[in-house]
Amino acid sequence: MKVVVQRVSRASVRVGGHVRGEIDAGLLVLLGVADGDSEQDAGRLAGKVARLRIFENEAGRFDRSLLATGGAALVVSQFTLLADTAKGNRPSFAAAAAPAEAEPLVERFCAALCDLGIRVETGEFGARMEVELVNDGPVTVALET
Repeated sequence: MKVVVQRVSRASVRVGGHVRGEIDAGLLVLLGVADGDSEQDAGRLAGKVARLRIFENEAGRFDRSLLATGGAALVVSQFTLLADTAKGNRPSFAAAAAPAEAEPLVERFCAALCDLGIRVETGEFGARMEVELVNDGPVTVALET
């Protein structure tokens, strides 16, 4: 499981021209599920994202988490994070979980964030989406299980 988190002042995702999810200050979470990932992986990674200290304190140091700031998360499923570009110029997505395996794990990840008290908005699994964001900092961090 891989995530790319971006600290944002606002972010939204559209599907078919309609806003599906949007947040103000918080994290945009791009989530890729790999073949073999588990519910435990999803819960553990959600906890890591929620506690990741990438928000500034009064002294300007990264010392506050999404939990501490009360920010929201916009979670967007993105299997392309699992791209393998080692051979040739066309990425292989063989490491990505099949949709039937991935979708429940994306839902589990979102539920784990909600269980921690974080407001979660989402994209639409398997849909073509337009993501818009204002990266605050910019701050972008990649994590994986």
